[in-house]
Amino acid sequence: MIRSNPTLTAILTRRIVFFAMLAMLVQLAVIFSDYYWNVGELSRLYVEQETERLVSGVGSRDGAVSYRLPEAVGRRYAHPQTGYVARIRDGRGDLIFESCDDACESRFLPAEVNPPDFWLRTIKPGKPLTLVGGRAFNIGEQRIVVDVATLGDPENLASDVFWNEILEHMIVPMSILLGLVLGATLLSVRRALKPVKVAADAAELIDPLDSRSHLPFEGMPREIAHLAVAVNRAVQRIGELMRSQRILTSGIAHEVRTPLAAIKLELGRIDHPRARKAEADLDDLVHFVSQLTGLARLDTFDHSMFEEVDLVVLCTSVAEQLAPWVYENRHSLEVFSHVETAIVRAMPALLKDALRNLVENAVRHTPASTNIIIRVGESGIQVEDRRNDSSCPLQNTEGFGIGLKIVERIAELHDGSLRRSVSLQGHIFDLYLPIVTIR
Repeated sequence: MIRSNPTLTAILTRRIVFFAMLAMLVQLAVIFSDYYWNVGELSRLYVEQETERLVSGVGSRDGAVSYRLPEAVGRRYAHPQTGYVARIRDGRGDLIFESCDDACESRFLPAEVNPPDFWLRTIKPGKPLTLVGGRAFNIGEQRIVVDVATLGDPENLASDVFWNEILEHMIVPMSILLGLVLGATLLSVRRALKPVKVAADAAELIDPLDSRSHLPFEGMPREIAHLAVAVNRAVQRIGELMRSQRILTSGIAHEVRTPLAAIKLELGRIDHPRARKAEADLDDLVHFVSQLTGLARLDTFDHSMFEEVDLVVLCTSVAEQLAPWVYENRHSLEVFSHVETAIVRAMPALLKDALRNLVENAVRHTPASTNIIIRVGESGIQVEDRRNDSSCPLQNTEGFGIGLKIVERIAELHDGSLRRSVSLQGHIFDLYLPIVTIR
């Protein structure tokens, strides 16, 4: 469900682009009011841009000046009747290019006059533009003077001038600025959130009962570091609460065991078959209370106490301890190892409890003469019960009691799992554990 939420990068990108577009619209309105309705400023821009287009055709080689009318303005200045005229002279006043008749020539500055770098005169105020103007350029060592005039602006070049001004002085700079701001912002956000990503990964593995488990806040922005510290405190309080609950449950179970032991002692003094039946039921209850105590004690273990454990050695040790009891209950017990060594990071006492529970369940819930096999392999431990009488129906593993719940919880504490399966001869329990070293 969280994947449907937008990332912070996406949110910032949308907002930056939105406000950048809004700023461009505001600036467009300002430029429109400043240029399009300001005929004097629009006339100045027209002279600047049109003279730049015309002077681009000037060439200079070995001191000689040549001219070729640019294609962009060729149609406008092919003859004087288009409504646009131009004249280009060198620094001595010699004519380089002209598209003007005598009447138009009279509107330009006289040839003998040394023109300023820029000049403009409005013939008819307002729009469409009717004006003459000129501008001086330095090409190499030559001074080139370009004069232009428009009579009524029949091609509405004023609009082209306006939109060219927007493109050059608003859209291009704003786009560059937007790219730089957006890139710098996203880069800053990514770098600022990198510690948060590390903390999020750590949060997936956080264990309230592990003293080493916490959210790292080194390198985080101060505001987010405060949140990480608060989360660590909350996790610490949760761990303390869970420990209190486990202690309470363990205490209750321990208190119950004492009167149960007294009752069993009294039943032992009664010589009656019904007393023996009650004594057997009481043994089952004592075993159940013992398992409850073990389950309550599981989550109080600290992962910092884990150590390297050889599963081959551990399984052999547990089998030696349980063998007399297994044989006493008319079952057999075998241990096989497919590897020489299988090292895991674990709490030895917990793994022994898990293996002991699996063997005890096999003994308690299978018929006599069942062969119980413990195998150590590359993925962990396997416990299988094989019946000699295959005609005897298999018991449902759901009735195996709280012992399997204990084993499942121990497997979870070791980042492993417990899987159950059924063969033709009995039940198979695979306790998968993350092997560190195998040989």
